[in-house]
Amino acid sequence: MTKVEQIEQDVRRLSERELASFRAWFSEFDAAGWDQQFAADATAGRLDARADAALADHAAGRSRAL
Repeated sequence: MTKVEQIEQDVRRLSERELASFRAWFSEFDAAGWDQQFAADATAGRLDARADAALADHAAGRSRAL
């Protein structure tokens, strides 16, 4: 059995209260990882082309207020 399969089995055995707690923890854990990756991509300039394209679209009138 793989580690992931073991975790899946363990999660299935959680009570409703434990599962709710796990969901909250995992949501924060996952979001923190996403935030770190986004920050690293921004710092490395990997988002610059997309930002430039968005700014060009806006300057050309291809955007709207939200």
